[in-house]
This record gives sequence, C-alpha cells and structure tokens, in this order.
Amino acid sequence: MKRIFDLLLSLVGLLAIGWLLLLFWIVASIDTRSNGLFVQERIGQWGKVFRIYKLKTMHPVTAKISRLGLLLRKTKIDELPQLWNVLKGEMSFVGPRPDVAGYYDVLQGEARKILELKPGITSAASLKYHNEEWLLAQQDNPLHYNDTVLFPDKVRMNLEYYYHRSFFGDIRIIWKTVF
Repeated sequence: MKRIFDLLLSLVGLLAIGWLLLLFWIVASIDTRSNGLFVQERIGQWGKVFRIYKLKTMHPVTAKISRLGLLLRKTKIDELPQLWNVLKGEMSFVGPRPDVAGYYDVLQGEARKILELKPGITSAASLKYHNEEWLLAQQDNPLHYNDTVLFPDKVRMNLEYYYHRSFFGDIRIIWKTVF
C-alpha cells in the first residue's frame, strides 16, 4: 500500500508542479552559474547506493549558499526533485533521510534495521532537526556534535519509526512537514 501511495502521490506531484521545478531549476542554474540540479550518491534501502536529486543552493566555486539557496533550503523547495527518486522507487515520502556513506551503512546490531526501510523525503527526525544547519553552525566541532549527538538521536528516532510505522502515522508526518 505504501508503494502505491508513493507512486500515485509522486506522479501527481510531478505532474502538478513539474513546470515549477523546471522554473526553479532554471533560476538555480542562473543563480549558481552551473547546472541547477545537485546530484549526490546516498545510501538507500539495504545499503544500496543511489543518486539523490536536489536543486542546487550553493555556488560551486565559493561553496557558499546563495540568497536564493537560503530561500530554497528554508522552504524545502530544494528537496522537491526527490519526487523523481520516489517515483523511481529509490525513496518514499516518509522514512529515514538518506545519508552519505559512512553513517547508516556502517551501523551495527539492531540499528541496521533502519536499512530495511526506504529513505524518505521527510521523517520525524527531519522535523525535529529542521534547523540542523543552524545547530551545527553553533558548535565548535560540528562534525563531532553531529556524530555524537544528532546522528545517534536520529538513529533512535528512525528505529522508533521502524517499529511503529503505519500508513496513518506517515500521513501525520507528511501533514506536519507541509504545515
């Protein structure tokens, strides 16, 4: 049922806002003076590597977030190209946010159950840490803080989701994400 929901909603979403994504891609391309689509390898279900799509928000040369990029990130519009990942079956609307290699793929024991789930566009953890960039910017050692505080809490929350996931629970998370 979840796959059918993901398939239908991503298809409807792409048909409804595809023109808007194209417009944002053009504007992001102009803003960053590069291809406005950001593509990166992430770890997906069963540890399989896939390419995630986002609108580019940083200038490739300066590695600084543009003003438009700040707006796209704050509103999460930069995440909308992931509707394509959902349509392809690489992601779901709700599930653990996919991470780069070196995090979920190296989990041990019970925590590896997270890899049984498709990564999602949104999750309870992404709602809790919607201001993650700000939190990390406040730290003297952001990588250490991420690895010892944020990531372990996300693992805990994602395991909670693993054991208690439901269709209506997903609807609640989507609702909280949108509103």
